Amino acid sequence: MMERRAIRFLAAWWVASAIFASTTTLASGDPVENNYYVYVAAESEDTVHLVRFGPDGGEVLKTIRVGAFATEIEGPHGIRVSPDGRYWYVSIAHGLPYGSVFKYATGDDVSVSDVQVGLFPATMDISSSTGLMFVVNFNLHGDMEPSTVSVIDTVSMLEVAQIEQGLMPHGSRTSPDGKFHYSVGMMDDTLYEIDVMNLKIGRTLHLTANDESSANKNVDHDGHHSVVVKPTWVQPHPSKPLLYVALQGADQIVEVSLQGWKITRRFHTQKGPYNLAVTPDGKMIIATCKSNNSTAIWDLETGKELANVAASRRITHGVTVSPDNRFAFVTVEGVADDPGTVDVIDLRTFETRASIDVGKQASGIDFWKME
Repeated sequence: MMERRAIRFLAAWWVASAIFASTTTLASGDPVENNYYVYVAAESEDTVHLVRFGPDGGEVLKTIRVGAFATEIEGPHGIRVSPDGRYWYVSIAHGLPYGSVFKYATGDDVSVSDVQVGLFPATMDISSSTGLMFVVNFNLHGDMEPSTVSVIDTVSMLEVAQIEQGLMPHGSRTSPDGKFHYSVGMMDDTLYEIDVMNLKIGRTLHLTANDESSANKNVDHDGHHSVVVKPTWVQPHPSKPLLYVALQGADQIVEVSLQGWKITRRFHTQKGPYNLAVTPDGKMIIATCKSNNSTAIWDLETGKELANVAASRRITHGVTVSPDNRFAFVTVEGVADDPGTVDVIDLRTFETRASIDVGKQASGIDFWKME
């Protein structure tokens, strides 16, 4: 670890305060009264961007170089701001041989510490009850085999446990009370619940593309479950005992009752639902439809799709919502030489109010503050 940190400092990574090419002007719509700040990871450039959107449009305020090695692309993927807003954390997919999670102070964006985790760490979340961080180790390397969830003490930045959990874990989210962690096995079609207090898997639910019993579906001739729905994200409801799971392989979002531990509703989406966010008031769910280059917005009370908003470029990825329920911030990866982009969608009119260019292959995104 000391050697890796020495390499990082000798490599002279920089924090740049430069603004990207231009400030993006506002599209039509109600006036914007606040400034909103999000952190965005650019996977193919080893950068994290601090982006502001406000009354005069959107801009990149700062570009922060991340990682430990100057001569290779390490792939920052997931990003999470601490509940108190003082720190942000980014997962770095590639290492020797494992990935890492880096901790930075918000505002000055200075690196505080880092910790080695598992193979290809992806998304992550922090328990509001314990302060522990849960990082899914997606494991894109080698043969298909069970991977793990790393548990990190965010104060000391030490890994305190690795919990074995299915094939290609993804979509790390904790319950609003911080007592449970939820994620999915993308290649075993399973939803996993971890008890945050004892760090053990409690319940599992096999996910299907229809409403019949999961015990009799998706089973091959050897009696094993075959991969069909490829879940990629879990999003708890902010106030009700419900979860929402994106089934990328089935073009669906399913609602799961935590009380009955079963699927209670299905939303049929455009192709490739990938990441999800529920508005803080619990009224809408937003899904990036990765294969459709769009963002879908649903009314959770009626189950009606309110809008499907075309992205400014190709391959929508991450999504986060402002605390006032006003805007969804969506990352768009781009292809070839395209930059990544943050599309700002007005949740009153469902218009794209701004598109702000960032580094290539924009992926993880999280909200920092509004003022």
